[in-house]
Amino acid sequence: MNINLLGKKAMVCGSTKGIGKAIAIELATLGAEVTLVARNEDRLLQVVEQLDTSQGQNHHILAVDFNNLEHLSQTIKNYVQQHHGVHILVNNTGGPAAGALLEADKEDLIQAFSQHVLVNQILAQNLVPFMKQTGYGRIINITSTSVKEPIENLGVSGIVRWAVASWAKTLANELGQWGITVNNLLPGFTQTERLKEIFEHKSQKTGIPLNQIEQEAQKSIPLKRFAQPEEIAYAVAFLASPAASYISGTNLVVDGGRTKSL
Repeated sequence: MNINLLGKKAMVCGSTKGIGKAIAIELATLGAEVTLVARNEDRLLQVVEQLDTSQGQNHHILAVDFNNLEHLSQTIKNYVQQHHGVHILVNNTGGPAAGALLEADKEDLIQAFSQHVLVNQILAQNLVPFMKQTGYGRIINITSTSVKEPIENLGVSGIVRWAVASWAKTLANELGQWGITVNNLLPGFTQTERLKEIFEHKSQKTGIPLNQIEQEAQKSIPLKRFAQPEEIAYAVAFLASPAASYISGTNLVVDGGRTKSL
């Protein structure tokens, strides 16, 4: 099975911590030249120093705020002019704040749609031409198991994840003729700052101790533990590899068996 990424260029969004960072590290380990994307330039510089360069890769950083679509559009166009493009795009944006859907303001919904769907659209429009030219393309979206089943207290997040899943399925149909695959990776509970924030929000709202909430969450998982970010990264790396050339337009759930639906 060929999972070697030597000679491939990858762009990983939200790559200064958590799942995004783990993905960037894994793709570099497999030989890819990685461009890290996030808002905080200092953190980007710290992470890029941790990426494997043993196979001669030159890694890059791209500091950009996904809240500013005009700046993103211009920044990615400049990037393409300098680096031509990437073979692998990993769309990974921090999820909206926790809370019930009816408590969300319309601005919350607009911002979530912009940061996920519109950002993905801008990146794909600018990066797909290079994938077509080189005959290799992988677009992988980090979403959530809420695509399969709504998650309590994550109303806005659940809606926007569905929108991304629909965007990806449509794009997979359009790009298949060029051998470009588009897939969604649906992580379950993963040991990240995001998960801690969600549980802390629930604890503050319900008065239930944080450790009790964590224990109950682990009990709901057949494997009885949370995922490590690296375990999500392994699945992404497979989808990015030549071995996954006939997998497209699908949702890959990596949640320890927690999701009840097929």
